[in-house]
Amino acid sequence: MGTLGIVVEKSYSGLGLGRQLMIELIEWAHTNKQTKKIELVTREDNQRAISLYRQLGFQTEGLKEKDTYINGVYYNTMLMGLHL
Repeated sequence: MGTLGIVVEKSYSGLGLGRQLMIELIEWAHTNKQTKKIELVTREDNQRAISLYRQLGFQTEGLKEKDTYINGVYYNTMLMGLHL
C-alpha cells in the first residue's frame, strides 16, 4: 500500500500537472509489482480534485468530519483509494 500526497501551486492550477503526476504514479505503481493500493485524502469541498481522482479510478472510502480547521472554518476530509 502507498499513501499519495500531491499539491499543485495555485498559479499552476488548470494546466494538467496534477493529472499527469497522478497518471505517472499509477503507472509506476502498476509496474513495481509491490503496490496493491494507493490511498489519498482531500478536503470534501475540493470537487475539482475529487472529480480527477474518480476519473482515474479512485473510490470514496470514508469521511472524517471536521478534520481540518482553517481560518475559523472546519472542513471534512474525504478518504479515497485505488486498488491495483
